[in-house]
Amino acid sequence: MVPRLCKTVFRCRSITFDKFTSIVSMSSRTGPDDTKKPFVDKYFECAETGNVQEISFLLRATVNVDQKNDKGWTALMFAARHGQADIIQTLLQKGCDTNIVNKTGQTAQDIALFWDQNTAARLIETHMKEVNPDQQLRNFFSLNLLNRASEKRKDKQWIDSKVRDNSSQFLLLSDLKPFVLPVKDESSKWRYRLCWFEHEKISSHIASDPVIIFLGVDQSSSNALFAVDVSGVEEGKFKDSAPDGSFLVPFPGSLQMEPSDAGIFAEARSMMDWLQRYKFCGTCGSQTDITEGGHKRVCRNKDCISNKGIHNTSYPRTDPSVIMLVVSADGKRCLLGRKKQFPAKMWSCLAGFMEPGETIEDTVRREVEEESGVKVGRVDYHSSQPWPFPASLMLGTVAYAKTEDVKVDEDEMEDAQWFRRPEIVQMLTHQHPQGLYVPPEQAIAHQIIKSWVRKTANSNL
Repeated sequence: MVPRLCKTVFRCRSITFDKFTSIVSMSSRTGPDDTKKPFVDKYFECAETGNVQEISFLLRATVNVDQKNDKGWTALMFAARHGQADIIQTLLQKGCDTNIVNKTGQTAQDIALFWDQNTAARLIETHMKEVNPDQQLRNFFSLNLLNRASEKRKDKQWIDSKVRDNSSQFLLLSDLKPFVLPVKDESSKWRYRLCWFEHEKISSHIASDPVIIFLGVDQSSSNALFAVDVSGVEEGKFKDSAPDGSFLVPFPGSLQMEPSDAGIFAEARSMMDWLQRYKFCGTCGSQTDITEGGHKRVCRNKDCISNKGIHNTSYPRTDPSVIMLVVSADGKRCLLGRKKQFPAKMWSCLAGFMEPGETIEDTVRREVEEESGVKVGRVDYHSSQPWPFPASLMLGTVAYAKTEDVKVDEDEMEDAQWFRRPEIVQMLTHQHPQGLYVPPEQAIAHQIIKSWVRKTANSNL
């Protein structure tokens, strides 16, 4: 039954009270999985016909802005197909994801361009540029919105004062596990947010001299943000301030974080891991002290050459690695591989670590040939992704094959195969008849594969 109080509200909308109660009544006669179907169907209809008033109401009421139908179409795609500019504006304002692909591998912008809805395509493109100038290159773990304020790291007095400042916020890490809160908004696809504490809320529970890392300054509030090591402290000690909070197993749990939080976590975890691993000088073996807000270790041996000049043994390390989608000479197929430790039926791009004195391009050529026996020529850069397990920078590329015969290095790979675009689309959208799939959207491999699918979306493959 709909409360009487709601009746006045619904009368003033194009979805009338009687119409709404009819939908609710119909929903109540279906199974739990079908409860929202009438609303979702109406949502797509409004996007197609341009009914801004009703679609705005549905978004406030129950429908997820990125809801998909059985063909993977979103409301933005329906609006793009029919050139409904006002609907597109509404959906963009609600934060819809412009990068979702349907079961044929097209985004809303691809659909708009295919159907010559140029105004719609420009609206989507303009929004993407306004939200983030390089949104297409923003892989998961890379959206860190903090001002790292590196010029403040050497100011010990400023760092010490900010640690004690009640406006500063602290992220707890216990054995590199972040303290998080569940996301209570059912419309969000992300499950966790980082939980921040004031110093006075945690000071009685942590060690007298804990490892603290200055992460940066929140650009919206100007508050200083820190990560603090609380390993060994019981989780329950922090429940008074955050009853719903808990320490999250970083992988795969961090893949379910809100993206900007995941970017901050990537910085915090990588830094804390480095501080815990490298307690002794890599040059002479002496003990070291933490300085510069956790961003440097200084050898206690005053005669050590690491104290004279800049040395990589004193600063955090990042290990560059390449990850590449190999495309056939005719452009119609791509090469994916399976490592032995992969989950069953998952296929991904080939990858490997760079060696000293090696370029990105040469690393790609060497790794592809070592793992698959395929020789590649041209190598194009795609994008990059920090990977905080423990601290890699994945350099995404597209490599163009000169040969096609596959000879797998069984020490590194279980298998490698060529796949045509239609099959890749099935793997992206979890519709493959054999259940094959590619890594999730949070992985750079997914984004490189999806970009290739999009480029070939209108080709006769």
